[in-house]
Amino acid sequence: MFDYERLEALSIEGEAPQSEPERQYYFMKKCRQWAEEEKERIGHPLTMSIQTLGCQMNAKDSEKMTAILEYIGYKEVEEPVADFVLYNTCTVRENANLKIYGRLGYLKNHKKKNPSMRIALCGCMMQEADEVERIRKSYSFVDLVFGTHNIYKLAELLYTQVQSARPVMDVWKEAKEIVEDLPGKRKYPFKTGVNIMYGCNNFCSYCIVPYVRGRERSREPEDIISEIKGLVADGVVEVMLLGQNVNSYGKTLENPVTFANLLRQVNEIEGLKRIRFMTSHPKDLSDELIEAMAECDKVCTHLHLPLQSGSTEILKKMNRKYTKESYLSLVERIREKNPKLSLTTDISLTTDIIVGFPGETEEDFEDTLDVVRKVRYDSAYTFIYSKRTGTPAAAMENQVPEEVVKERFDRLLHEVQGISTEITKSIEGETVPVLVEEINTQNEELLTGRLSNNAVVHFPGDVSLIGEILPVKLVESKGFYYMGEIVK
Repeated sequence: MFDYERLEALSIEGEAPQSEPERQYYFMKKCRQWAEEEKERIGHPLTMSIQTLGCQMNAKDSEKMTAILEYIGYKEVEEPVADFVLYNTCTVRENANLKIYGRLGYLKNHKKKNPSMRIALCGCMMQEADEVERIRKSYSFVDLVFGTHNIYKLAELLYTQVQSARPVMDVWKEAKEIVEDLPGKRKYPFKTGVNIMYGCNNFCSYCIVPYVRGRERSREPEDIISEIKGLVADGVVEVMLLGQNVNSYGKTLENPVTFANLLRQVNEIEGLKRIRFMTSHPKDLSDELIEAMAECDKVCTHLHLPLQSGSTEILKKMNRKYTKESYLSLVERIREKNPKLSLTTDISLTTDIIVGFPGETEEDFEDTLDVVRKVRYDSAYTFIYSKRTGTPAAAMENQVPEEVVKERFDRLLHEVQGISTEITKSIEGETVPVLVEEINTQNEELLTGRLSNNAVVHFPGDVSLIGEILPVKLVESKGFYYMGEIVK
């Protein structure tokens, strides 16, 4: 857990410490000293703009970097151009990479007009050697490049760049250590994500993540519990436990701990009201975890369980390591422990589905529709398969014609939306606990909150209620959300 007093007490006279996080505290204070001088030189307060692409792991990383830069002396602005512009990149789809190059082209002219401006790139895209080399050769105006394993070194890298006045590129092939005791700025004061592990060992044939996030590394349970207790003391009522595959948590620890065991420990934390987690890989979701989910009263009634395909043959090509039958059996066991008695005990299942994976036949696609109809997901993130250079699937034969994929995608979307609407409608009129999250973005007279099952509801109320868990009647279903009213 970050300790501000420990940071302030550290001297910046002499050489930088070798141990972490003291080394980063040293460079944060060094950068702060420089920022004061830079502010005087340019005649205005330093500004920063952080653009985050991709998953919740990236969002969590950006929270940490935002807090580090704010300590140094940068003020965050919404404009895309600032004194320090940082792109925290995603590389799951090649289109995400193209977005970054487009934005860099836009920034090039701004950098010419303002030479003291700094541009930084980090995240998953920067773990790809070809992309880093492209930045080096064609985008030499970029000042900082680092990857997923050394995000905690932001202050040190910035100070190195400032002192050398040259681009700094520091990308590691694998993580050397886990450094967590750094500041973080939460988007919401009452809820946040907590990293419990990093990396992925699954190597799904379509996915680049294991190559850019590295092998699985779990944090010690004591450190996780200590961090969450500190967050609760600071006003957090809901945490999201984060990892590429949380179900395999603890396997790399010297003293292995299961995710189910960790969940029970988190559930015991006094003052914490809600626990969420993602992402769960079906092959690692144990009966022990199903028991823990059912018995831990703070665990939210929502499980994201990626399917990807309902065809056993396609799942084998995807290297998912489960079958259609084993997935359906898993869902059955989950539902047995969480029967459809009422909203407060029912598990809301959501999923990811890829349409048009190489070799997918009409029969394979019908298997996917069959699983959707049997499981009846509350919602699904549906994707059209796109080649990802560097993955085995990109070289597979029998790529499905575009027009066939589009037709199947539309059919899947129709099926998912129809089921989702029925499920949402079925609990219309119930009164449920809702965590009030923010003022509605479309109507300032409404608040927006989230149910335990992750559904969204909009209802009249004032800003003073944000962060509270209140009883809200679901007055009307709107398909993907509800209109409601607070029950007094």
